[in-house]
This record gives sequence, structure tokens and C-alpha cells, in this order.
Amino acid sequence: MVQRGGPVRSKVMPTVNGANLKQAIRDNVQICSQLHTDANYAYRGLQHEYEHKSVKHMAGEFSRHEGENVITTASVESFFSLLKRGVVGTFHHISAQHLPLYLAEFDHRHNCRKMTDGERKDFGLTKAVGKRLIYRA
Repeated sequence: MVQRGGPVRSKVMPTVNGANLKQAIRDNVQICSQLHTDANYAYRGLQHEYEHKSVKHMAGEFSRHEGENVITTASVESFFSLLKRGVVGTFHHISAQHLPLYLAEFDHRHNCRKMTDGERKDFGLTKAVGKRLIYRA
């Protein structure tokens, strides 16, 4: 999930179905927020809790204007594209055991992409306070 102009939040989902997707949205998106998705059937029913807008990729629609709003899924697709390229081009294989760590790394990369090196360092160090790195063979 990506907040427009804001952070990304990704999560491992062993089973992807309508119930799991809707629960992940409810856990991470404030009720009554504007929600942009593709036209996947799994998202049906969200219009009762959110201002749900969708684009129909199968019909060649990737964005549309509704007044001053642009309905699109480009932000999340851009993030997912970078994640896929990282897997294919750099890591080549990701085990299910370590997938949450890879997702956390790519979340961090995306969320800190506009920071300076110094800001990124300071932000990273705040995440390490009170934690120990333990190597387990």
C-alpha cells in the first residue's frame, strides 16, 4: 500500500484473496479515506467503508480524472516494479523465510528516497536504539 505523496507499507500475504486484502486495507487505511485500486473483483465491497475508486487495466484505463482527483494505481505499481527488479536483478532468489526482511528493506528505500545521506543515517540510527544484532548459525 502507498499513501499518495507518503510512505509505502508492504506485507507478506501467504494467501491472497478478497477477505485477506480487505482485512489488510482495514488494518492500514483509515476508514472514509479515498482508496484507489485496480478493478480486481477482490476489492468489491470496500465502497461501504472507503471512497473507493478503481481503474480498469483490462480496458486500457490506467488513470482518469474525476474533477481535481486523478484516479490511478501508478504509485504502488512503481514501488512493486522496483521490488521485482531488485529480486530479479540483484537478489535472484528470495526465500519465504526472509521475505519480510526484503520487503522492509524496499519499504525503507522507498520511504527514505528523498532524504539526504545524513538524514537517512540519523533515521536509521533511531531505528536501532535498544536493539541488539545477534548472529544465529
